[in-house]
Amino acid sequence: MSSDADTSLPAPRIQLTPQEWKAKLNPEEYAVLRQAATERPHTGEYTDTKTEGVYVCRACGSELFRSTEKFDSHCGWPSFFDPAKSEAVILRSDDTLGTHRVEVLCANCHSHLGHVFEGEGYGTPTDKRYCINSIALQLHPSGNAAQ
Repeated sequence: MSSDADTSLPAPRIQLTPQEWKAKLNPEEYAVLRQAATERPHTGEYTDTKTEGVYVCRACGSELFRSTEKFDSHCGWPSFFDPAKSEAVILRSDDTLGTHRVEVLCANCHSHLGHVFEGEGYGTPTDKRYCINSIALQLHPSGNAAQ
């Protein structure tokens, strides 16, 4: 049985109707954040960014990742080896597309961010690659972080 509401997850702190999300986000942001679409590889604004700062959820503004955990994976999307805080994201099993993956959601609003992969051999402290859509993020450069 499949439903839009995943009862195994804690309720999001921010809950908007689809119409409210559509008013808040542009169509591309809505497709990725609310419908789990994926932006095309090597097209996102943060794929190769080296700017120091904090990456927040574009939908709700919650802190998700920091530039100190970002690394060059050359996969076509921004990659991080760890979230800023362990409770910043929720991991959910994703068996779409005929393969098993682990989806990464914003813990605050349950927006789709991307997927996390493990054991790929990157020289990072966690051996994980949080492969995140640029369009799901907004970078607050160091010294300009909005609260």
